[in-house]
Amino acid sequence: MIDKFAESERLRVKAHAMIPGGSHTYAKGDDQYPILSPSHIVRGQGAHVWDADGNEYIEYGNGNRAVSLGHAFPAVVEAVKRELDNGVSFTRPGAIEVAAAEHFLSIVGNAEMVKFSKDGSDATSGAVKLARAYTGRDLIAICADHPFFSVDDWFIGSTPMHGGIPDAVRDLTVKFRYNDIESVKALIAQFPGQIAGFILEPERLDPPKENFLHELKRLAHEAGALFILDEMITGFRWHQKGAQHVYGLDPDLSTWGKALANGFSVSALAGKYEFMRLGDLTQTDHKRVFLLSTTHGGETHGLAAAIATMQVYQREPVIEHMHGVGERLRQGFTQAAQVHGLQGHVTAMGRASNLLFGTLDAEGKPSQAFRTLFLQETIKRGVIMPSLVVCYSHSDEDVDRTIDAVSGAMAVYKQALESGVERFLVGRASIPVYRTYNAPAE
Repeated sequence: MIDKFAESERLRVKAHAMIPGGSHTYAKGDDQYPILSPSHIVRGQGAHVWDADGNEYIEYGNGNRAVSLGHAFPAVVEAVKRELDNGVSFTRPGAIEVAAAEHFLSIVGNAEMVKFSKDGSDATSGAVKLARAYTGRDLIAICADHPFFSVDDWFIGSTPMHGGIPDAVRDLTVKFRYNDIESVKALIAQFPGQIAGFILEPERLDPPKENFLHELKRLAHEAGALFILDEMITGFRWHQKGAQHVYGLDPDLSTWGKALANGFSVSALAGKYEFMRLGDLTQTDHKRVFLLSTTHGGETHGLAAAIATMQVYQREPVIEHMHGVGERLRQGFTQAAQVHGLQGHVTAMGRASNLLFGTLDAEGKPSQAFRTLFLQETIKRGVIMPSLVVCYSHSDEDVDRTIDAVSGAMAVYKQALESGVERFLVGRASIPVYRTYNAPAE
């Protein structure tokens, strides 16, 4: 089995010698996967990928949820190729920037202005800056139940992986809990007149209860704070207009990315003119905000990919398909767990288009060792699934093959529960990204 990853191992060693962490995205790092796994992907087509050793896999996760149509989706690739012939960056804005903004705003509907950038962190940090500038306050309230908002200090400083971030910066971020309106009220009472904005995902695993999102917005506005929705994941997965449309919300600011351009580097900060204008050239009643000014923010081929992606959503049943194959996957996953008597240990969670799975040990506690074993065994069977996130290119056949692989992995999981996971897992277990220190080398 190790020989199956010979080229992967060679690339792994070289990568760690030159790149801190061996990867440019921590969530894709070696510490998140089993020893017996591909270290590098060479190409993707639809819902399938091929690693550096030529092994083929059905893939879930899709570039951390950024690929919603499928790898190398023809309509997007062709649009990018056409735009590349015109050049990618100029000394004045590309005309396509206007076309992309017009297209985006016509879809999202309730936003009045938009500014594009390259990744989600740009957009969320831009929203935080606007909230602080508009309110004249320093504190930002984030949802403690949502794992990631930005690589920037205002968020990463709130995690255990906060090396290099001053305590003075870390103290400016406070937390509330999802579906816990009392935690919101307590935060407002604790920091009266100090919170600039509340930021959260509209939904992660559980849907909002007891009108939580609307009540949060009401309380934020009563407290003089902005209400910011992070639609990086939910946008173009729950609905092409985002989860805000599903739940009838009208946020002050919203942030978009990932599926917006089917994996190309495009993010968006959208919102009401009242707030977005702080970054324009005409307002005179506030200090100017240096808002998302990046060399590559208007890169033409990325915006061409975004327009093409949005057009596919408008003419094809992308959302419906993702929910359909996702539900088929959930049912097959759940049935396999029941067959192996693992329904109390391996579970599929979340919305059908964005499923996650949980792995519990013999005592019913979350287990990184069992998660790693599960990944190891599904990879052996031709499936890479750090999550169960589907795309438009996943077919019923892909799902059926995946369920077969999952069932085979669960058979091993069952044995590991009975005999000990260390007997079946090759090498170390994966560990969470957010940790203050790495384990000492043995």
